[in-house]
Amino acid sequence: MLARFSFLQGPMAAKSQPNIPKAKSLDSVTNDRTASQGQWGRAWEVDWFSLGSIIFLLLCAPFIVYYFIMACDQYSCALTGPVVDIATGRARLSDIWAKTPPITRKAAQLYTLWVTFQGVIRLLVCFRCFCTRLSLTSAISFYPGYVGGIQEGAVTPAGVVNKYQINGLQAWLLTHLLWFANAHLLSWFSPTIIFDNWIPLLWCANILGYAVSTFAMVKGYFFPTSARDCKFTGNFFYNYMMGVEFNPRIGKWFDFKLFFNGRPGIVAWTLINLSFAAKQRELHGHVTNAMVLVNVLQAIYVIDFFWNETWYLKTIDICHDHFGWYLGWGDCVWLPYLYTLQGLYLVYHPVQLSTPHAMGVLLLGLVGYYIFRVANHQKDLFRRTDGRCLIWGKKPKVIECSYMSADGQRHHSKLLVSGFWGVARHFNYVGDLMGSLAYCLACGGGHLLPYFYIIYMAILLTHRCLRDEHRCASKYGRDWERYTAAVPYRLLPGIF
Repeated sequence: MLARFSFLQGPMAAKSQPNIPKAKSLDSVTNDRTASQGQWGRAWEVDWFSLGSIIFLLLCAPFIVYYFIMACDQYSCALTGPVVDIATGRARLSDIWAKTPPITRKAAQLYTLWVTFQGVIRLLVCFRCFCTRLSLTSAISFYPGYVGGIQEGAVTPAGVVNKYQINGLQAWLLTHLLWFANAHLLSWFSPTIIFDNWIPLLWCANILGYAVSTFAMVKGYFFPTSARDCKFTGNFFYNYMMGVEFNPRIGKWFDFKLFFNGRPGIVAWTLINLSFAAKQRELHGHVTNAMVLVNVLQAIYVIDFFWNETWYLKTIDICHDHFGWYLGWGDCVWLPYLYTLQGLYLVYHPVQLSTPHAMGVLLLGLVGYYIFRVANHQKDLFRRTDGRCLIWGKKPKVIECSYMSADGQRHHSKLLVSGFWGVARHFNYVGDLMGSLAYCLACGGGHLLPYFYIIYMAILLTHRCLRDEHRCASKYGRDWERYTAAVPYRLLPGIF
């Protein structure tokens, strides 16, 4: 499931040539930084196909998001509507653009307040004490399995171990506590405020996405947090999109990747759905069971993300990806606007499912979540205990392996081949895809738009399998070959 919290995870298969950075202009100032980096991590070279993909996404991705949102706003979520109107001469691009709400002062103030609020919560030194007064921290700590506070991340390619302040679950709870208090007691703003300013907020999100991506690029060149973990390809567009710096930070605790990947986009995900439900009730007099299903199933995944925020520090997003446009812009725009299409669609097309249909969607979503959670729990338990645990009631089978970081040190690791990880090398993604399909099926079969999500996730996760395995093959070498021989299938046993 955590794969969905990154935009594209690098849609390019660039070749890896360690220790041989190409000639650069501005990049030349970093030759000393990159000369000693290891084989695993982001790519060194960019081929022409990859460069074309990069430029296409940089130019077109914002318009793809705009197209989906505009189609709902002006064509009741009919994806072919704008194309047909333009092709038949019933409308021009200028006509569609003229009907599009512009950025407004209200939206700018709302978005600025939102991002600032999440930033303050992220950094507030007294946040734990504040949550204790509200009984949030004590209530969370009561449950076994939750781990917060100061935690260490994985070893970076340069051998650095960063520390993170984990308080996302408290932030999510506090944010939603204030939301419900406003809706039922305070009445500071309408619960439909997000929907009512949806397109103006889109422009604000784009501004932040490009601003933070550009700042991260400049920071990586001139004042990186860890110069040894910077990578330069000699191609400006690739550097801008995929990122230069591995873990850009301001101060000790404000980590760009953890903040933008977890907040404000993911905290907003459930608020956006709640706003859509409020709008559906305002327009149609009631909230349908389809809207309830979408809200509940997606909330389960969001809460899971924050409950397991410490585990997230060990995922590919933090352990391997650099922070560039695809994370900075993707987390600000792509995630909140395209991952919530089901709720948006249900505002325009309220769907009331039959009881068997609703129960089937719920079951599919819960089983998908079970597979996803248990698979990831097995890997996390295996890592925390160094293999001294039971997987499905048995001692786990492992592949011993080693790799070398940029500082020349050799590290030893183990790859799990038991439980779900013995069924397929990325079987947790199967659960992710089942949950994604459940969101879409909740919307019925009237339009294609809500099914964009499952199509996108299938492409993303398939590509992510290939990309992850290319990186692991470079990192572990022959040890990875032994692992793939023991677990031959990537995703679906007998198929892929």
